[in-house]
Amino acid sequence: MPSLITWNIQCARMPDDTADVDRIVEQVLGCDAGFDLLLLQEVGCGLHARDGSPGGDQFAGLARRLAHLHAARAYALDARNTDGSPRRLGCMTFARHPIVHVRRHTLPRPPDPEVPTMPRAVLDTVVAMPDGPLRVLNTHLEYFSPRQRMAQVERLRELQAEALAHARAPGAPAPGGPGGAPFAPLPHPAAAILAGDFNLLPGSGCHARLLAPDAHGVPLWLDAWESARPGEPHAPTVGLHDTFDYAYVSAALASRVRAVRVDTAPTGSDHQRLLLEFA
Repeated sequence: MPSLITWNIQCARMPDDTADVDRIVEQVLGCDAGFDLLLLQEVGCGLHARDGSPGGDQFAGLARRLAHLHAARAYALDARNTDGSPRRLGCMTFARHPIVHVRRHTLPRPPDPEVPTMPRAVLDTVVAMPDGPLRVLNTHLEYFSPRQRMAQVERLRELQAEALAHARAPGAPAPGGPGGAPFAPLPHPAAAILAGDFNLLPGSGCHARLLAPDAHGVPLWLDAWESARPGEPHAPTVGLHDTFDYAYVSAALASRVRAVRVDTAPTGSDHQRLLLEFA
């Protein structure tokens, strides 16, 4: 089973508030734990760094520098600047083994005019791991609006319930002939990881709802930290004070969670890297 790193890079933010994709890659590749899966949030394109300098196309830059890995991306924000150039923000998932299926889901954004909000998405991939397919979801939920964040939690639950239903009842074979290829069955493994920046605190309503069982009492998601360190408070992942970043696993993986830890090495981002290992 794999090891995983999830990290909100805040548009490749450095301690001096510039943006430097090269340093992000150096920090990731230099991580002591290594990784089979790398999930990055707040990857930008056409957005200025905190100091006002150009941030560049970080999706292209990361893909080029990590070309030895398989990659997928999802834009939560996909718009245009006044000069017509793309303005994008989203997630990227990198894997040492082939990514065989990719879905990109827009997350709910019910109106909440009292606070600033932005579009959110989840990057849903299936990776062909040596011991079987693994579904890997990479996401970044709303920060300012509790209403939107709860709606997004509900959608993550729905997506998992749907995936588990597919895993229990694989689709029918594709029809014959040249037009059948789009109907070919796709992998829907029960083994799944959901990780990223959730902008919610341990014990909050959103956290409890994400972990709540379905109508039949079956857990949809389990907190990997609680599986690996039962009874131990979550380590902070934001500014060494709050916990917003998590890794959740499906019931099919819970018994194989070996270790979860936070890398406290200083970076420009306010977020620390969360590391997950399986037996």
